[in-house]
Amino acid sequence: MSHCIINANAKVVGLCSYAATAIEIVSLLMVREIGIIQLPCPEMTVYGLKRWGHVREQFNYPYYREKCRQIVKPIIDQLIDYLNNGYKLTGIIGVDGSPSCGVHQTCSGAWGGELTADSGIVDKLSQVKLVNKQGIFMEEIIELLKMANLDIPLAAIDELDVKGSVKNIEQLI
Repeated sequence: MSHCIINANAKVVGLCSYAATAIEIVSLLMVREIGIIQLPCPEMTVYGLKRWGHVREQFNYPYYREKCRQIVKPIIDQLIDYLNNGYKLTGIIGVDGSPSCGVHQTCSGAWGGELTADSGIVDKLSQVKLVNKQGIFMEEIIELLKMANLDIPLAAIDELDVKGSVKNIEQLI
């Protein structure tokens, strides 16, 4: 499960907005006796809490991708160990819209540069949009899963449709 679903405080400061979602999802998983592995947050790991909001393009570079692989590799090893000991891996839950953890959609745009020196900032902001791609962290997780021959379904929280997301996750499990 993406880190910020359980700990929304890891999000960009000011975006901590869905504690009720965590309660619904965690309760659903607990009632069904499904364990939870909280994924590390690559954005917080690399940029800390005082980061600006980013788009996918800003994370699509070799160092960030390598950091994603480094921090998720121990989780992949845990998944392999669970499988080797008879556990079922139910799924991975990401956060749609996230430039890192988006499963079906991620935020995209020509965003970057020095804010105070950019006279076209309003235009850049208006061009930020959701696109039907995965976030960079999810892409790296999927690649590592393939390398380990693990086939695990993916689901996502859509912050604009939390109830629908919970229903989708319920169907997955």
